[in-house]
Amino acid sequence: MAGELDLSPPEVPEPTFFESVLRYGLFLGAIFQLVCILAIILPTSKSYEQEETSEPAEAKSSEPSKKPKASAQQIRQKVKKESKKKR
Repeated sequence: MAGELDLSPPEVPEPTFFESVLRYGLFLGAIFQLVCILAIILPTSKSYEQEETSEPAEAKSSEPSKKPKASAQQIRQKVKKESKKKR
């Protein structure tokens, strides 16, 4: 009975070209995903942080300003008046 056992490794077919491309493509995709995740987690360049700290604290307030809306409305009114004058 001991002489009848086949202890040789099983025969594994050689991977095809498509399987090789697929395997390396998956490795590259995984590396790309890790790089993207690290880019989100790790801090960005220090020049961006310096710009934030150089701004005054008043400019960083979370209250929305109504002045840009008013200026946009004034610009629209001026354009309308100019178009009426041209008629």
